[in-house]
Amino acid sequence: MNIVVFGANGPTGRLVTRLALDAGAGVTAVTRAPESFPLHHERLRVEGGDVFDQASVDRAVEGQDAVLSALGVPYSREAITTYSVGARAMLAAMERHGVRRLVCVSSSAVDPTAGPHGGFFFERVLQPFVANVLGRSLYDDMKRMESIVAASGTEWTVLRPSGLFDADAVSDYQVAERYLPPKFTARIDLADAMVRQLDDARFVGRVAAVATTQGAPSVAQLMMREAFKRPPKQAKASAARGTVPAE
Repeated sequence: MNIVVFGANGPTGRLVTRLALDAGAGVTAVTRAPESFPLHHERLRVEGGDVFDQASVDRAVEGQDAVLSALGVPYSREAITTYSVGARAMLAAMERHGVRRLVCVSSSAVDPTAGPHGGFFFERVLQPFVANVLGRSLYDDMKRMESIVAASGTEWTVLRPSGLFDADAVSDYQVAERYLPPKFTARIDLADAMVRQLDDARFVGRVAAVATTQGAPSVAQLMMREAFKRPPKQAKASAARGTVPAE
């Protein structure tokens, strides 16, 4: 199977690329900075591209069996359109080149009514602040992306992780339609779930939640990690544009 990964140079996209190669797929990794892509493999092609450039999206999608989108942008007070523009660009290219399968990443924060994740502080303070203040423009665009994808005629799956954190290995994570109660998702579990959708039809035409149940941090631990994490310079510049960082 040949797949193309958009957002391939982000923290989740690199994991998706590696796990897809481990599974035997041929992978085209699309990034705005191909010279900085750290992976090398005989079945890997690194393609310079940007979802705001339709021609580059078409070049990447042509000849593929599936499209995986791990697009990600930092929070910004400015309007964000990367997710919705990216969805339209990928779907247009898929239609032109006869590609049917699409798997893309969203977030549990786009639909807090799906179910509780536990605790007064998380439900009444942290989640509303993140979804409605800190990440409002980002999650608004994710909602637009989900609507665009759901209205398409493709074999689509939208995966919604919760708070993302780094882990060393794939765990015994959970996937379920729309909602799972755990608060966090390891990026490597999300990446594994994306790759597994290529051989799993259970969530075609569905929104699915992905959650990690083993080794997840507490809310306080995750907040401390994120507070002391220094984003790369390119990510800071991209935040001002509302575009994909380092991709």
